[in-house]
Amino acid sequence: MLRSLLVALLVVAAFPVRAQQPALPARQPAAQPQAKPQTEKPETVAPAPRLTLAEALRIGLENNYGIQLSRQDARIVENNVTRGNAGQLPVVNGNLTRSFTLNNVRQESASRPNPSTASGAQSNRLNANVAATWTIFDGFGMFVAYDRLRAVAQSQQQLTRATAEETVASITEAYFTVVREAGKIQSFEEALRIGQQRIDLTQARADVGVGAKVEVLTARVDYNADRSALIQQQEALKTAKVNLNNLLGRAPALDFLPADSIVVSRELNRETVLAAIRENNPRLQQAKINTQVAAYDRKLVRASRFPQVGLTGGYGFNRNVNGEAFFGTELTTNTGRQLGFNYGVVASVPIFDGFNRNRLAQNARIAEDQSRLQVAQTQLQLDAEAEQAWAQYQNRLQLLQLEEENIQLARQNVAIALERYRLGLLTPLALREAQRSQLDAENRLLDIRFQAKQAEITLRRLSSGLVQEP
Repeated sequence: MLRSLLVALLVVAAFPVRAQQPALPARQPAAQPQAKPQTEKPETVAPAPRLTLAEALRIGLENNYGIQLSRQDARIVENNVTRGNAGQLPVVNGNLTRSFTLNNVRQESASRPNPSTASGAQSNRLNANVAATWTIFDGFGMFVAYDRLRAVAQSQQQLTRATAEETVASITEAYFTVVREAGKIQSFEEALRIGQQRIDLTQARADVGVGAKVEVLTARVDYNADRSALIQQQEALKTAKVNLNNLLGRAPALDFLPADSIVVSRELNRETVLAAIRENNPRLQQAKINTQVAAYDRKLVRASRFPQVGLTGGYGFNRNVNGEAFFGTELTTNTGRQLGFNYGVVASVPIFDGFNRNRLAQNARIAEDQSRLQVAQTQLQLDAEAEQAWAQYQNRLQLLQLEEENIQLARQNVAIALERYRLGLLTPLALREAQRSQLDAENRLLDIRFQAKQAEITLRRLSSGLVQEP
């Protein structure tokens, strides 16, 4: 009977005391504490526009500076793929020369004992022509050069695609980092709600004389510690948002709320992923294409050993006005004009160049061997990354299933502990331990879910599954 009376007094006394304590709005019932969905706005975060992952990727592909620079490099390389740049087309130039002279002239001969002199004799010359040269044989080097230009363009395309894949992976990870940090804020808010109820109950017990003041102070210290952790977590969320805005090419201070939650795919197949890496990975494809470029460089050195034959032709006009001519003793002006075609064949045969071609050929063979080693090294690195990501993916999937079950137990444990504490059947230390266990379980679940998604993103990036072919 006495026990029932004390419980009734405890419940009645809790109402006025609870109204005097600081409390967060819209508090959940203590018997069934539930965490919010990851996409719901935390109460401590200001309202902001919602941002989906698809929209973030669209903005990033349009605005990211790394992608834009790589695309510009690809445009330059594509512009270089022309037959004229490879030397297959003739070169035509128009030339014009106009010159003037002013001379002092003195002429004498045996038939003229007295010399003829003139001061300031003026002459001028005009030469205009159109000249064309066309290399018709250079050891087939011009065709090798054209194929090399195309291979370089393909290599740059693979590099641009790799940049896009890596940027999309970075944006996706940064987006889900924001989701994780926002989820942790909600976990701290849930801990604050439980801590507030603990303060209310402890204060009510102290008011009716069945609790000690030290328990109230301890509850407030724990509550303030959780508030401090929440403030630090808000800083982590802000940092994550700034990082994502930077990848999206937006103002760092632009605020937003993530609209998507972390959903981990459980359908990846190891053999399928490894096969896709060997067939589609842009870094590996670029290394293979660079091997072709090195082979073309070696062929160009070999082509330089052959004779080069070209055609030349043109049409010219030449006028010479000579003001230095003497007719007898009289100074006269002599004018001459030439107009017509010229054509011919130009050939050159390399005979000796100080063994430089041998040196270039050796270097080209070494570069070709290096490119093959680069392919093997890239393949090995990709396999190592894939194995690490796959091991993390498999491990995190198992941990994820375990933590999803564990979080339900932790929430039930807190609900029971809070009710037992309300009835005076549990110590404050045990309630705090249950509260911390739930907070740790919430954060652990978010971290493991993020790490599993991170491993999934890595596998998709390595297998070139993040960006579709245009």
